[in-house]
Amino acid sequence: ILKHLSSSAETIIGDTFTWAKEYKLDHNTVVGAVKSLQVDEYVGASDLSSSFYTLSKEANDIVANGSQEILVLKVLVEAGEDGLSMKDLQSKVPKNVCKIGMGNCMKQKWAKKTGDKLVAIKAVEDVRDENQQALMHLQKSNGNPDDVDGKVIAALKRRKLVSLVTIKSLQVSRGPAYAPTRVKKAADLTKEMLDSGSWKTTTFKPYNFLTLGEKVGGGYLHPLLKVRAEFRKILMQMGFDEMPTNKWVESSFWNFDSLFQPQSHPARDAHDTFFIKEPASTVSVPEDYYERVKTMHEIGGSGSIGYRYNFKKEEAFKNLLRTHTTAVSSQMLYQLANQEGGFKPKKYFSIDRVFRNETMDATHLCEFHQVEGLVADYDLSLGDLIGTIETFFKKIGIEKIRFKPAFNPYTEPSMEIFGYHPDLKQWTEIGNSGMFRPEMLAPMGLPPNVRVIAWGLSLERPTMIKYRIKNIRDLFGHKVDLARTRTAPICRFDSIE
Repeated sequence: ILKHLSSSAETIIGDTFTWAKEYKLDHNTVVGAVKSLQVDEYVGASDLSSSFYTLSKEANDIVANGSQEILVLKVLVEAGEDGLSMKDLQSKVPKNVCKIGMGNCMKQKWAKKTGDKLVAIKAVEDVRDENQQALMHLQKSNGNPDDVDGKVIAALKRRKLVSLVTIKSLQVSRGPAYAPTRVKKAADLTKEMLDSGSWKTTTFKPYNFLTLGEKVGGGYLHPLLKVRAEFRKILMQMGFDEMPTNKWVESSFWNFDSLFQPQSHPARDAHDTFFIKEPASTVSVPEDYYERVKTMHEIGGSGSIGYRYNFKKEEAFKNLLRTHTTAVSSQMLYQLANQEGGFKPKKYFSIDRVFRNETMDATHLCEFHQVEGLVADYDLSLGDLIGTIETFFKKIGIEKIRFKPAFNPYTEPSMEIFGYHPDLKQWTEIGNSGMFRPEMLAPMGLPPNVRVIAWGLSLERPTMIKYRIKNIRDLFGHKVDLARTRTAPICRFDSIE
């Protein structure tokens, strides 16, 4: 392109389409090169548009051999006055030619039907092959639309013999920075240029010091994280300390056995719990505590007869993805009972991820977040548990809550907590609660009159109620709309007095 323009300042490329044809170049490649040169002002370019007709394969056959109606007429004329039946006609001309040609012969009254025969009523020399002549004329004029009558073009288009093609091309001339050879401009000033002094002769791309850089989008908190932060603040205001829950893999001992959950419990089956293949077993647990837990399961104590079965160490040492953060609560209570100076009342909470092998639906996931709170103190009662739960839920703006008696292996009494979802217009289970059983607390070494009240709820369900989300899979998982994270409002709970 630059070489072509080098002959004189007035030299131009009138049309890149015809120029590309002349030099046997791909037109799209030529246009791309022109636009690249235009960026560095080597050339100037203006848009052109040209239209022309192209002939179809059928049209090229007509130019070479004549139209279908002429071919059919020739055969009928050769047959004479007797004419030809449809079967005989199809044996002399191709089927597609026969179908189109026969119809056009009848339409132009070049032939007639006599019984089952088609007979010519015009001689070949008495008719004019207008389609062939129009196509030949169009071909000679390189498809120029202005060289053929509009009605003729319309007839050819109806028969799909021609199609209009519009070509976008460019007219190219020298630009302000024209040079016969392109020199690539440097984008950066490098150390090597400064060392060698080549920066003095190097052509640099122009810098726009006033332009703004690309906008950097800040991070957005997921709705779950917004609710989590608000829950943490509320629980800390209520005097709770956060438990360390950064370990997702736990042993069955801490997840189940220390909670006085029997080794035959259905929740410990593979269809309810995700067990770890490698490493399959934990290394150790506190030996003296292990023996006391084993005794409680096998024989009982603190007024209980236990479960009366053979407690298996290999079952207790199995690793798994924790099914609840109560696995951490049991460790914290054990530390509380065995700390220097003895037991002191404490409030703990945690908000972290747990895993259960559940069937997913609108309100259940196999991976979700659990909010758990516990209070360990002397002579606590069920009234303390209900009061603490009601205080917490009122602080997060859920006023309509109900309690339903339930069974848990490690709490007695136990209660399910239900919250009213205003959009689903139904009561949704949002948590579980109870008082830890003496069979769980006694092996830890806690004083006999210490009671522990606890509750747990999923983080997802209160978030669904807060953000009016009907399907939990729209909140957490691979189907989540990322735009929701950017547009979700700040989470703020107005406490109910």
